[in-house]
Amino acid sequence: MKRVIAIDGPAGAGKSTVARRVATALGYLYVDTGAMYRAMTLKVLRHGIDPRDRQRVAQLARETDIALATGPEGAPQVVLDGVDVTAHLREPGVDRAVSVVAAIPEVRQRLLEVQRELARRGRVVLEGRDTGTHVAPEADLKIFLTASPDERARRRYLELVAAGHPVTLEQVEEALRQRDRQDMTRPAAPLQRAADAIEIDTTGRTIDAVVEEILRYCREGE
Repeated sequence: MKRVIAIDGPAGAGKSTVARRVATALGYLYVDTGAMYRAMTLKVLRHGIDPRDRQRVAQLARETDIALATGPEGAPQVVLDGVDVTAHLREPGVDRAVSVVAAIPEVRQRLLEVQRELARRGRVVLEGRDTGTHVAPEADLKIFLTASPDERARRRYLELVAAGHPVTLEQVEEALRQRDRQDMTRPAAPLQRAADAIEIDTTGRTIDAVVEEILRYCREGE
């Protein structure tokens, strides 16, 4: 059985849902690395700091504690300085700023230390944009999820509407295009498929089908 599983891909490809389900099926810890960057971004915005102000953001990162926890019903939680902020991580303001904050080397280094320590313990499913290339390049199994741009935008739009955010599909499409550009061109650990990752296109597929495919890869070689 693979002990460290890295699942990467762009926004809207289905990473979070699939990774959570895989972790639950295996009884592994689920680590949402992207949520950790979102928590850092949330704190930056709440402090009224310009996300592009590298010096101030870097200093704030050094003073920040971000941890993962499990809620009363088993749902994953992100705890920022002792407070559960999970419900606020998908707010549009965080969506717009997270790529900028995540591109700051000091922020990445601060969170990378936490993420790598979790990976070293094993029995973990890491989910994000650089887990297979940067966080855990020695992962036992690397998956890169993709989906068509239309499918990704539709999923993200429905997610935001369900959470009560007043957005249009066109706004979501533009936000995803901007996020992709930022993620793929940032100097520090850009979004890219690891050379040894298995690519899975989730367009038009059910979550169950994608999860089962990954579980088959996990069990290969038992």
